[in-house]
Amino acid sequence: MNRPLERKILPFPQVAETVRTQRAGGKTVVHCHGCFDIVHPGHVRYLQFARGLGDILVVSLTADAGVSKGPDRPYIPQELRAENLAALEFVDWVVIDPHPTACELLELLKPDIYVKGREYAHADDPRFRREREIIERGGGRVVFHSGDVVFSSTRLLETIGRDEQLDEQRLAALCRRNNITHAEVRQAIDSFAGVRAVVLGDIIREEYVLCDAGAVAEDAAVLSLSELGSCEYPGGAAAAARQLQALGGAAFLISAVGRDGASQAWEERLSEHDFTGYLLRNRTDMVTRRTFVADDGKLFKLTSGADAPLDSASERHVLGVVAEQLSISNLLLLCDHGCGFLTPALAAAAAGMARQLGVPVAGHAPAARAVLCDLVDTDLLTATERQFREAVHDMNSGISAVAWNVLSRSRGRTAIVSLRKRGLLSFDGRGDDAALDRLRSEFVPTPGRHFIDQTGADEALLAAAALTIAGGGGLPVATYIAAGAEAAAATRQGGDPVTQDELCRWFTRRPELGDGGRFIPSPETAAVSGSIGVSPVRVDRAPQHDGRTGGTPMLPRAAVTE
Repeated sequence: MNRPLERKILPFPQVAETVRTQRAGGKTVVHCHGCFDIVHPGHVRYLQFARGLGDILVVSLTADAGVSKGPDRPYIPQELRAENLAALEFVDWVVIDPHPTACELLELLKPDIYVKGREYAHADDPRFRREREIIERGGGRVVFHSGDVVFSSTRLLETIGRDEQLDEQRLAALCRRNNITHAEVRQAIDSFAGVRAVVLGDIIREEYVLCDAGAVAEDAAVLSLSELGSCEYPGGAAAAARQLQALGGAAFLISAVGRDGASQAWEERLSEHDFTGYLLRNRTDMVTRRTFVADDGKLFKLTSGADAPLDSASERHVLGVVAEQLSISNLLLLCDHGCGFLTPALAAAAAGMARQLGVPVAGHAPAARAVLCDLVDTDLLTATERQFREAVHDMNSGISAVAWNVLSRSRGRTAIVSLRKRGLLSFDGRGDDAALDRLRSEFVPTPGRHFIDQTGADEALLAAAALTIAGGGGLPVATYIAAGAEAAAATRQGGDPVTQDELCRWFTRRPELGDGGRFIPSPETAAVSGSIGVSPVRVDRAPQHDGRTGGTPMLPRAAVTE
């Protein structure tokens, strides 16, 4: 921070004592409050007008976590916004207010005059009504600025594109504010090796069909494609389990497969990847999602396979497996892809078991047929902004209100919303200071610059954040690490997971992590990440039973039961 300006920026507790001293000397104290995301001529005239009403001008600004003007607002981090205000000669003191409104600060300062813009003169905003009541109860008065020169930070920002240097400043401010350092990131990634997760959800067979896009078909105005080849990836919950392991954790997959020949062939395909699991053969066929690609661009997706909800007997059977595995695990992942395996009752019961054992629960529902709010009692929900909005059928409200609505309905504790190329937004609904309609939020700009394919990005985000939290990390560092994992996944085409080694490289020489030194993983992390590739999954056949679901004993490798 600029040293000459630093003396004008006071901590929240200190500003009240400073103001009391000035008032005791007979000075008139004037107070202004706002976001001040970009200080424009309208702000300058507003503050000059306020300074002319008294002897001391105190300007408070809403902290980053309390700004709810848009998904990536504020544009300028709170530390730089404070410096911008302190640089104005007629501003005496600046304070960063951690609360969503100025009410708490007004109770402390009891200013003689509180100045607001003219748009508040006839507004019926309940937050301003409370501020006005506090001022008048303390013997002060509210004055409205004429607003002869009208500017809007929001409108100005709409004309500004992404600024990479400002993103770096935001990341630096985030790391300073939350004490995120090279050492903490290394410790969090090292902790992945100690996490064993139960992954519960639908398996999807992902297929990329590589095509040559020819001319328009001769018999209709449609695109004519020639298939050049194809490749397959484990999708759905299998992709999440695979991603967990690539980052250094261990995964036990519980899911369902079909009874057809294609499903049996896919079980053999799964044997190429090394995670244990328990597969229930209750479907007629396996869900397959084919993505048609030409010239590195996706043309369309085609999904086949009907929903196959579990019946009550199958749910009880699966819950028995879940209970046994949770007793030796420290993370539960719920992956709902809308194919019927993860019913609301199964998800709720599994989360309840985990809660009783003190095992953190994380989940996502990235498919159109899935219902995010059915994943109840989670410690972490992850989804894109569109998925959050569709979950509560709200495409118009601010994203903070949408996230609060989702967490309220699902009884969730925290959430991370992906804004894709812009970055991540975390929301924390824990604690007594979480307002009824406001969550503590943090925006993390993406460290990525070149994006190719979002396939695998959802799983990378979920796995990295959940592993960090299961390893004892807080939500800020989990969001920061997840931003790197999501960006790494989006830099290549297809469903290959982000390895621990790749994730470590994302944090090598990151300038925001403090001294600009090199991020070097510990020897243990390097040993694990160096051995991670596309590891084999073994699916061992269980003894056959006459029953449709069976009661097959747990095997050391993935069991398949009828």
